[in-house]
Amino acid sequence: MYDPLPDWQKPNLPLLDLPHSDSPRPEAAQPVHGGNIAWASALADCSPHLILDFSASINPLGPPESAIATIQAHLGDLCHYPDPDYGSLRDALGRFHDIPPDWVLPGNGAAELLTWAARDLAALDAVYLLAPAFGDYLRALKAFDAKVEKIPLDCDGMMACWREGATEPSAPALHHTLTPHPLTSSRGWLLNNPHNPTGTLLSRESLLPLLEESPLVVVDEAFMDFLPPAEQAQSSLIDWVGQYPNLVIVRSLTKFYSLPGLRLGYAIAHPDRLHRWQQWRDPWSVNALASAAAIAVLADTAFQQRTWDWLPPARQQLFDRLAALPGLRPLPSAANYLLVQTDCSVTNLQTRLLQQDQILIRHCTSFPELGDRWFRVAVRTVEENRRLVAALERVME
Repeated sequence: MYDPLPDWQKPNLPLLDLPHSDSPRPEAAQPVHGGNIAWASALADCSPHLILDFSASINPLGPPESAIATIQAHLGDLCHYPDPDYGSLRDALGRFHDIPPDWVLPGNGAAELLTWAARDLAALDAVYLLAPAFGDYLRALKAFDAKVEKIPLDCDGMMACWREGATEPSAPALHHTLTPHPLTSSRGWLLNNPHNPTGTLLSRESLLPLLEESPLVVVDEAFMDFLPPAEQAQSSLIDWVGQYPNLVIVRSLTKFYSLPGLRLGYAIAHPDRLHRWQQWRDPWSVNALASAAAIAVLADTAFQQRTWDWLPPARQQLFDRLAALPGLRPLPSAANYLLVQTDCSVTNLQTRLLQQDQILIRHCTSFPELGDRWFRVAVRTVEENRRLVAALERVME
């Protein structure tokens, strides 16, 4: 049986006496991000290919064949530098969102663009951050010594509201959380919509006062494309960017199209801001294969529709099955993941799922406001979701 705490990882060992090992180092005992299958496979004592990963919220239907075929067709581009201006990719993104291409900046994943957003935010007196929040926000803000003021979101209260019978407990709770805070010309906002990790949508109405009063509002819409087009039109702020030069939208192409290894995201904002970001960063942030694949998947309407057809019923079925298990309480979600409250230690639950079933769930201790009684799971295929529920049922017993 694999020992989850090998000798070199146990306390009171001098650092210089640690033997060489390919296992995770002590500080990686709980990954900050989901999707760390190298860490998970070491704990499960199995090949990484055997891990069923529910910790990273990636579309299980991809990568699309259009992306694979395009990458193969463009292998010859590897001997050339990419277009530093990414003209073709910007044109494709502009057509996709019906905006001028100079209002779009592709990046090496959404994380790179959040870094430059954080640099702009750090120039303000303070930045409001709704907590719990995606951990990379703090990484980016701290890199530029930004003053961060966390606005705590009462996830326990949201859960209680839901269990008392409210049909839409989460969005009003988020709106109520945002409204009491002073809107000044010296404080910015960094938000994500749908919210991660709760999966709740912020209404456009709740964000409008922020845009009217604050010098900079950055909205991470990394999971917005999982909503069907009609719902995106009611929730995304992309069509407000032209009205508000203080608005920045950050999006990801890797979650919806299951291409996290390619690292591709983009920002939508006023061209002056994007031109400044372009001057700050290294050249050729997006590689040639990622650029070609992005153009292909943006035109892949069949894959997009297949995803929109799959997600709502799969998410509802997973929600219902998790809610039926004693000791588990999932929150409703508009995204492709569910946040689940539990009566037991998630540290133990995660370890047992890995060692017994090679299943990885997202531990939420990296969200300090949640701790060891919450976990997050991606919505995967119906069969994979059934495997998760069956494993949870065995372990919870």
